[in-house]
Amino acid sequence: MSLDVLAIAAHPDDVEQTCGGTLIRMAEAGYRTGVLDLTAGDMGTRGTPERRVEESEIAGKEMRLAWRGNLYMPDARLENNIGARMTLAVKIRELKPRVVILPYWQARHPDHYRCCEMGFEACFLAGLKKLDEYSEPHRPQKILYASLYADVKPSLIVDISGQFERRMKALLSYASQYGAAGEGAALFPDEAEIRERLGAIARFYGNQIGVKYGEPFVVKEAIQIDDIVAMPVRSI
Repeated sequence: MSLDVLAIAAHPDDVEQTCGGTLIRMAEAGYRTGVLDLTAGDMGTRGTPERRVEESEIAGKEMRLAWRGNLYMPDARLENNIGARMTLAVKIRELKPRVVILPYWQARHPDHYRCCEMGFEACFLAGLKKLDEYSEPHRPQKILYASLYADVKPSLIVDISGQFERRMKALLSYASQYGAAGEGAALFPDEAEIRERLGAIARFYGNQIGVKYGEPFVVKEAIQIDDIVAMPVRSI
């Protein structure tokens, strides 16, 4: 398999919140997109790991993914060790993504920033010829960091105005997390609240580029522009 875009996340429903609209837009443009969840969310208050994986498959179809998988690493106990990096590196060699999306490197949940560390290092290791004699080396060309929940200035914002509703439908496929339930009610927003909350965030970023809804990303390297006259988004 060869993917154009692969989003790597710590838990099912992470990508639906942070970069789901971008994945949908890329799929609609004809690119092969995929999601690799590192855990099944087995330490979550609501739902079972089995149900969350089932819901992730439903959400994946809504996002028009070409592929979705789960490595079933221990939730809330992710460790950036050699075994985890090797497992992830071999998977990257198998999927051959051109672009990888990772969580931003600072986060409240340790799994999220561990996922970022592991993902970056695994992308590097995947390009080493002698890493594994049974697979071909592959190193993604570009790594983007989904920064929607980070208080940082994005390097770029993707217009997801045409994909926002489908992104919300994908997220709400996780009925165990966002459906009506008494367990963990104080911690989990209901459907109306999550719609309002994510809608407000997407409107905030969309406003920065003059569109209705946007998703922000950070890159560590400079971005090349060949035609400064054709650059989008007005300065004044």
